[in-house]
Amino acid sequence: MATKHTLQQWSVEDSTELYGIRNWGAGYFGVSPEGEVVIYPSGKGRGVCVSIPEVIRGMRERGYDMPVLLRIENILDSQISLLHESFRKAIKQLGYTGEYRGVFPIKVNQQQHTVKKITQFGARYHHGLEVGSKAELISAVSQLRDHEACLICNGYKDEEFIDLGLSASRMGFNCFFVLEMPGELELILERARLFGVRPQLGVRVKLITRGSGHWAGSGGERSAFGLTTEQIMDIVDTLKAHDMLDCLRLLHYHLGSQVPNIRDIRTAVMESTRIYAGLAQEGAAMGYLDLGGGLAVDYDGSHTNFVGSRNYTIDEYSADVVEAVMTILDEQGIPHPHIITESGRAVVAYYSILLFNVLDVGVAEAGSIPEEQLDDMPEPVRNLREVLAGLSIRNLQECYNDAVYYRDEMRQLFITGRVTLRQRTVADRYFWAIIRRIAQEKTKLKHVPKDLSEIDISLADIYYGNFSVFQSLPDAWAIDQLFPVMPVHRLAELPSRQGVLSDITCDSDGRIDHFIDPQGMKHTLDLHPLNDGEEYYLGVFLVGAYQETLGDLHNLLGDTNVVSIRIDEDGAYEFVHEIRGDSVADILDYVEYDPRNILEDLRKAAEQAVREKRITPSERYRIMQTFEDGLRGYTYFER
Repeated sequence: MATKHTLQQWSVEDSTELYGIRNWGAGYFGVSPEGEVVIYPSGKGRGVCVSIPEVIRGMRERGYDMPVLLRIENILDSQISLLHESFRKAIKQLGYTGEYRGVFPIKVNQQQHTVKKITQFGARYHHGLEVGSKAELISAVSQLRDHEACLICNGYKDEEFIDLGLSASRMGFNCFFVLEMPGELELILERARLFGVRPQLGVRVKLITRGSGHWAGSGGERSAFGLTTEQIMDIVDTLKAHDMLDCLRLLHYHLGSQVPNIRDIRTAVMESTRIYAGLAQEGAAMGYLDLGGGLAVDYDGSHTNFVGSRNYTIDEYSADVVEAVMTILDEQGIPHPHIITESGRAVVAYYSILLFNVLDVGVAEAGSIPEEQLDDMPEPVRNLREVLAGLSIRNLQECYNDAVYYRDEMRQLFITGRVTLRQRTVADRYFWAIIRRIAQEKTKLKHVPKDLSEIDISLADIYYGNFSVFQSLPDAWAIDQLFPVMPVHRLAELPSRQGVLSDITCDSDGRIDHFIDPQGMKHTLDLHPLNDGEEYYLGVFLVGAYQETLGDLHNLLGDTNVVSIRIDEDGAYEFVHEIRGDSVADILDYVEYDPRNILEDLRKAAEQAVREKRITPSERYRIMQTFEDGLRGYTYFER
């Protein structure tokens, strides 16, 4: 059972606490008195709100099947404002003389609508973009309208990449080339002479400081990207020799994505500021300090330095960064630079929700125990009956060990042909009856042995969701990223079942069996039993970062439908942007099939069946219509 509450005692507040929505929702999500998850566009956890089930009804009426990626533009706008206003407050309070200039790394979410909205919402703050490839650079120049915003060019750069960046500079964009490798400088200087441009240069330094979490390898002396201090000094000398030291304007580093511990962030800022000061003392113009990414999202709501959390607020992050920079530079009389952060995850994570319906449930119910005499049954069956009859709170571990032993003994007898399928089935029913009794009794123990603590996992129901982990939640599969998952309705009802989630791919990895918990992680999710004739909707929250870009075509399940909404001040909302998910024909085209050739091949096969008198000509027509409709259809389950 999910809780000791009874059905009558369960309340909306109980669901709010159970799923921790106040902890990880950052004020953007809550539960209504009707038991539905609602969106607070202001991020204050109160005031105007919109019901997610109401939005789902609007989607269905407009012809959109599940799964759907729901984007809430207000949240994207709010997160950009929160980041800039936090830095502005810290700058004002501490007397910092530089400015804050945020940039969004396009790799975090490369969807055109997302990048467009970031540039629109960020224009009042001169929020820029960061790119790491030619395709990203071209897309950034096409979307960025503000020439005061920074355009940061990271990554490896060939001649064409450099020419694109120099062209952007000629057009008036505030473009920086960040040197990742020593050999890039000569090529940039050569192309800049041809274009008649004095380029704005930055250097990416390999810090000694390392972060923690999944992406700790992005920083440190052994990181794949960046320059050592010795290589940076060689670049300084080369620029001096070319009388171009004034082109060196920026120092950059990257500690890693999702840095959970503020101590690591502050240490990295202090080390990088010392290097910045050294470059300024060498005569470089400088003026910009780029801290890279790392601002974490509190996915589990624990407010700790756990890998899926963070032990600081955005206000604390901003204040620590500003204070660390100015403290070191004031000691040496060096002007305060503009501070850049490449915060991507924190900007976009909250604004996207994956919504899907549950298609079916595999319930782990024990069959009825046979009432007839078992004298003619094999000995392991009789032993299992005795274990069940003698089970008590005092011998749970012993009964568990015996049950496993006799079950395995029975399975071996079946494999060697000495017992029947029906006899094995009786043994299995006794085994699971014992396991269920142990699961009930162990809740009375103060200390639960490890074997018994994992029983709940084996008893969990399997909820089959209409989605693909590989397409929509690749980080949940690849790096065990924990995302908040919960029902988006029926939250005034007791969630009486324990379940895990399985997607509709034909893959054992296509499941979610790790969920957020105040203690760190749990292996089952509290869910409601399905009601006949009613849809059951679940939401996976905080999925705006990386998931859309990293998704693959496992089982040829394509992109989901995407719906963006904008919520007005009076609580009304509108569907401002919609993208139909991939059709079967779209997906086949991605993997080099021509849908027209497919139809022609099917036509030939159907005509051959007519000649062989397997089907009639009219049946051929219906069959071809079925295939044509299938090619036009959604790759996911359609009601």
